[in-house]
Amino acid sequence: MKLVILEDYDLASEWAAKYIRNRIIQFGPTADKYFTLGLPTGSTSLGCYKKLIEYHKSGDLSFKYVKTFNMDEYVGLPRNHPESYHSYMWNNFFKHIDIDPANAHILDGNASDLQAECQEFERKITEAGGIDLFVGGIGPDGHVAFNEPGSSLVSRTRVKTLAKDTILANARFFGNDLSKVPTMALTVGVGTVMDAREVMILITGAHKAFALYKAIEEGVNHMWTVSAFQQHPSTIFVCDEDATLELRVKTVKYFKGLMHVHNKLVDPVSTIKDYKD
Repeated sequence: MKLVILEDYDLASEWAAKYIRNRIIQFGPTADKYFTLGLPTGSTSLGCYKKLIEYHKSGDLSFKYVKTFNMDEYVGLPRNHPESYHSYMWNNFFKHIDIDPANAHILDGNASDLQAECQEFERKITEAGGIDLFVGGIGPDGHVAFNEPGSSLVSRTRVKTLAKDTILANARFFGNDLSKVPTMALTVGVGTVMDAREVMILITGAHKAFALYKAIEEGVNHMWTVSAFQQHPSTIFVCDEDATLELRVKTVKYFKGLMHVHNKLVDPVSTIKDYKD
């Protein structure tokens, strides 16, 4: 497990984007060999997406041979609703890059058979050869996707009833009208993410500090689902200084002492210009 600590949100976002860029380019995706990327929504990932868009527009990165699988989607919210995760992904990322829409997979919260939709999503991931890199964020209670406290750490993609705290937290996106907030969602499971060859979790802000403490310094616990990634063979937690406020001083010092090693993962940064004839 790696813990990468950057000074602030912008630097953490840039580090994460450079890592994704390097992994895609060094993989060398082609029409016969796609790179498969798992993606989150939420405010934490916005900075990372903005940097990836910059890299694409500068001609350094292409998503032509990349397949994506998103973590979750609300149940019953129209796809074109401004707060749907379809809208989020297209407005904040997909429409700005060269990904084939057919390769951008997002769960359909309006499917007639929600369980069948979840099973089909898992089948598509398997058909794609599994996820090469799954990027995620967390909530203040340590939940990943909609795998809230108490979720099974071997769970698969499924229908999930949202906790009251989650509904209250999301009310701000729906004019603070609780009656408009979805109460159910489709979500990948903890086990789905654990199956990825690599996992990168973005954690920024003081309000996520206790969750990072639970993820790093305490044991695996289904009440803090992010802690499951302690047992993944290739996990990177990328955070800012504010998110480390609950960690022991010696823990922070230990991981900062490894930054010269971790920075070699993003420096030098790759560009597709070097791979063109």
